[in-house]
Amino acid sequence: MKQKLSPRKKKFRIIFLIIAALFLLLGLDQRLYIRHYVLESDKIQSPVRIALLTDLHSCYYGKNQERLLTAIENQKPDVIALGGDIFDDVLSDENTETVIASIAEKYLCYYVTGNHEGWCTKEKFQKNMNFLQQHGIPVLSGKTEKINIQNQEIAVSGIDDPDTLAYSENKNNTQQQMQAVNPDAQSPAYQILLSHRPELFPEYQNLHFDLVLCGHAHGGQWRIPYLLNGLYAPNQGLFPQYAGGEYSSGSLTMIVSRGLARESTKLPRFYNRPELVIIDLQ
Repeated sequence: MKQKLSPRKKKFRIIFLIIAALFLLLGLDQRLYIRHYVLESDKIQSPVRIALLTDLHSCYYGKNQERLLTAIENQKPDVIALGGDIFDDVLSDENTETVIASIAEKYLCYYVTGNHEGWCTKEKFQKNMNFLQQHGIPVLSGKTEKINIQNQEIAVSGIDDPDTLAYSENKNNTQQQMQAVNPDAQSPAYQILLSHRPELFPEYQNLHFDLVLCGHAHGGQWRIPYLLNGLYAPNQGLFPQYAGGEYSSGSLTMIVSRGLARESTKLPRFYNRPELVIIDLQ
């Protein structure tokens, strides 16, 4: 004979089910999150704001990408870093092209490729790179550009994702490109490296950059606040070391965006809202 639960146990079970349901619902929240970082440097005399966009994968952010574009506009960045996988190898380019066309009119932008750009056909890859060129956005393929923001020099370098090297105009491999852009250790300019891959952090530590900006890891896809910063990331596997956040070694800081991908992911993000990263240098 099945034993009946006492009123106290029934109440406990109901409370447990409600808490579990709330935990799951909150974990599946896919609203855009604005994540802020503040970095201090003796090389920066006047504040500089950088917006880091990675791993958009041409995902949908409302009609005319309004939710994402409004969020960027509200943050008033001085420069936008596009850290790869902004285009996708499967989804239509329409959403990405809407974002690119809009931000190119208003902001100084720099782009590096991600692995999904490299997984496109050669024709699609060239079409995407031509679109960037038509809108005046430099693709940093083992190159450095120096810019002046608030009367201070900032150098922005970028390297190709390893999976795009076959299509790149710069045929040097990743390590050769890193050495080509490696700045002088005594340079007075603030030095930024834009790269898709956070798992190369041990190699970045051998260079003379102040800041490295990455994506690719998608925040480890599944997270548990305060317990697990990511379950799985490409090229890092289970429990990735660089899933998302701020990482430091000596004078070098690496910021890893958890990315903007939503419907393109095979599994839904869990406690891992898509994010627009804002970095304030001061």
